[in-house]
Amino acid sequence: MNTFSPVERTLTQLDHVRLHKLTTRSQATHFSPTPTLETMQTLLDTSDLVASHDVAPDIVTMNSRVLLVDPNTQTRQTLTLCYPEDSDPGAGFISVLSPMGASLLGLRVGALARWRTPHGTEGMAEITAILFQPEASGDYTT
Repeated sequence: MNTFSPVERTLTQLDHVRLHKLTTRSQATHFSPTPTLETMQTLLDTSDLVASHDVAPDIVTMNSRVLLVDPNTQTRQTLTLCYPEDSDPGAGFISVLSPMGASLLGLRVGALARWRTPHGTEGMAEITAILFQPEASGDYTT
């Protein structure tokens, strides 16, 4: 089971539409919903929505590059939140449909993301910086 923190989340309307379509397609290919798909659906149902032009620059949106710090070990990690087809964990591209990716989406800098892997391992990381956010750079369609 994945952990979904009921903290405030903000999504752009474009990310919301694209992720809704993605989860609908993904659910159609599974006989039963996976925990990550259920988590994503809950996130889509409960997040605040804003226009891409209006999203704050400290919010993790799709294709954002973030700096994370493990609060226990102080290990730093830089990741880009991406769609499943662009996922390459070894290169730092984490799918939004992974437990870790779903936990980051819509959070603000300073928030603590929490997730549980399919193997039951719990993880957490503080979002310490957004190194790149498409909307903050004027890209409202990626």
